[in-house]
Amino acid sequence: MPSALITGASRGIGAATARRFASAGYALMLVARPSAALDGLTQELSDAGCSVHGAGIDLSDPEAIPPALERLCERAGTPDVVINNAGAAYTGSLAEMPLSQWLTLMQLNLTAAFQVCQAVIHRLRARGGGHIINVSSHAAHNAFPDWGAYCVSKAALSSFSRCLAAEERSHGIRVSTLTLGAVNTPLWDSETVASSFDRRAMLDPGRAADALLFLAQQPATQVVEDLTLMPAAGVL
Repeated sequence: MPSALITGASRGIGAATARRFASAGYALMLVARPSAALDGLTQELSDAGCSVHGAGIDLSDPEAIPPALERLCERAGTPDVVINNAGAAYTGSLAEMPLSQWLTLMQLNLTAAFQVCQAVIHRLRARGGGHIINVSSHAAHNAFPDWGAYCVSKAALSSFSRCLAAEERSHGIRVSTLTLGAVNTPLWDSETVASSFDRRAMLDPGRAADALLFLAQQPATQVVEDLTLMPAAGVL
């Protein structure tokens, strides 16, 4: 049975992805901030017959990530697929953005993915390979006023994916990026986000989950390096 580690798994794209991968026969390792939502999803999927291990990890705390992931892998084994989906957003000008908000955003959108990869790569190498998928945004390739920090974090994540792919290819580790347009998730309800976009025109989280499964199910002899999925309405 293949297995997948999914961060940001308690809601939005992460929860939709967990359900989609469970229905496709994957064992799951679900990582999210400790919450009733994570516990409930873990129980739901377990009741449905999925082998699932939930781990409440605050990815905004860089010191907590390595030991917590090591404990998770000791319990659940080495994942075949690692999906770095967790992230956050902030709207506001770069000139006025508090440093604390900048550091938190970079930790959640970039550094946590780096730490997750570091925590599992030695295991993937020892097993002979694996697949890492980083969830990025079309903001990585565009400049939007008041979304500067988010754009920077996602551009850096996309660059991180390319560099990691070049370094780990010889170890049999494939790296993909899923680049998404606006997706209708709880991110838009965050206290740090101010937006008047029409959420009805956004992508459904289930479509993003389908795209992640498509990437994960590519045969070991090939890799889709960057898949872009946009709403038909374009940039909102």
